[in-house]
Amino acid sequence: MKRTLLSVIAIVVFAGYGMPANEKTIANLKSAYKGESTASAKYAAYAQQARKEGLVSIAIMFTATSKSEAIHANNHKVVLQRLGQKVEDVKPEFTVKTTKENLEDAVQGESYEITTMYPGFLTTAKEEDVIDGAKSIRWALNTEKNHLIFYNKALEALKSGKAGSLPKLYWVCPKCGNTFDVPTPARECPLCATPSSKYIKFDK
Repeated sequence: MKRTLLSVIAIVVFAGYGMPANEKTIANLKSAYKGESTASAKYAAYAQQARKEGLVSIAIMFTATSKSEAIHANNHKVVLQRLGQKVEDVKPEFTVKTTKENLEDAVQGESYEITTMYPGFLTTAKEEDVIDGAKSIRWALNTEKNHLIFYNKALEALKSGKAGSLPKLYWVCPKCGNTFDVPTPARECPLCATPSSKYIKFDK
């Protein structure tokens, strides 16, 4: 009886040792991968809706941010695979409404990622010493801040009837997904130092 009791105690005490030290970050990256994959597909659909409404500048913006989110998803996937994880394909689920409603949805989603999701994920990745994971998360976090600015600007312009004045040229860094709405970007990406000559251009 005594030996059996000791065996049970040993199982309880040592069970946790079999779990990976970075299990929380793995779970967070899987969640982020799903979220970014869904966002990419959703923004591509939002771009199509904007074109139907004759809002070309907003369509270009959504096309650019869709690519950016795809880059974030792939970066998260690469880290997960390095951690020995199998990454399942995502089946995005979302609803396309009017462009005004789509912009409001995008603002809500980006705000959550910036204020809650990614800051928490970044803290955990640092605590678990997942360096690549922290980098991938940090790149996404900082890029989403730019996206939120774009969406808020587009929403205000749409409400005031000035959507035609919005930028019609965007650049996306192929490495970190950073996104710019300027005519001529700086020589290199401030997040990952990729030369701007390698940026992906969106203007139609």
